[in-house]
Amino acid sequence: MHLLAAPDKLRGTLTAAAAARAIGAGAARSGWTATELPLADGGEGTLDAFGGANRKTIVRGPLGEPVEAGWRLDRGLAVVETAQASGIALVARNDPVAADTYGSGQLIAAALDAGAGRVLVGVGGSATTDGGAGAVRALRSYAPLERVEVACDVTTLFADAARAFGPQKGASPEQVQILTERLHETAERYRLDLGVDVRALPGGGAAGGLAGGLAALGAELAGGFELVARHAGLDAALAGADLVVTAEGAIDETSFAGKVVGGVLARAASFGVDAVAVGGAVSFAPAGVEVVSLVERFGREHALADAAGCLEAVVADVTRTRESRPRADSRRRLR
Repeated sequence: MHLLAAPDKLRGTLTAAAAARAIGAGAARSGWTATELPLADGGEGTLDAFGGANRKTIVRGPLGEPVEAGWRLDRGLAVVETAQASGIALVARNDPVAADTYGSGQLIAAALDAGAGRVLVGVGGSATTDGGAGAVRALRSYAPLERVEVACDVTTLFADAARAFGPQKGASPEQVQILTERLHETAERYRLDLGVDVRALPGGGAAGGLAGGLAALGAELAGGFELVARHAGLDAALAGADLVVTAEGAIDETSFAGKVVGGVLARAASFGVDAVAVGGAVSFAPAGVEVVSLVERFGREHALADAAGCLEAVVADVTRTRESRPRADSRRRLR
């Protein structure tokens, strides 16, 4: 029997790669083989899902300070995270109006200069709401960005970015209004200067409009999970699996709206492969989905202290009972 381990990160406890290793170890305890395929939805953790950084470049941080940003280049595919260059975690106190994405543009330029055939950009975790203006300045001479694919973890429109995400980046109500007006002006400038109207693009507001700015230079915007799954080879891995286990830190309704867990379960169903979702905590599961909560099974303290061990134990139990059960079981279990 063969298992496919296809988790997202369990935020605060396990990277996607570490979660995949734990799932694989649980399968091995039952005598199963396993393929480990860590995934992401374009947000923070996308770089880790592909194996982590193997290159570093000094770029301008969101407030102008130099930062060392990690990125990855492997067999022609570069993986870049906005959070590494323009991330909210890089600043002790954000200035949401001044923060810009110039460093993200520098990071993408470094990947192109290194000869990447494709550049996958994960746009989660930014400190910015500049509509990608900084990145556009850094990348203008590289246009059109035909080799750049933007993995959007939201579908927010360009002009809505400040209202949707400004407060969590430190913007006051007055600053949200200023940023919204600036986004409208930036969109109009892109239309006049670059011939692209970014206002109606789903996901154009990701990273405070960075996704829209990159689209104005010719980059392709796509749903983060779908883009990562395609590059990672999810379909080929599913074709050889008897069971797929996916996971994330908290399974709720949003997990089934463009995120990894929902995407993996839907893709597994289309292949007729049985599937189980494991969450650190679980507050929602659709009918017909088998879900396991680590907190309910082991208690919150244990689940947080040893998420890998708990995940491994759950998978060992699931695989031990699977051989006697019919494939594509449609029963929902919430434990």
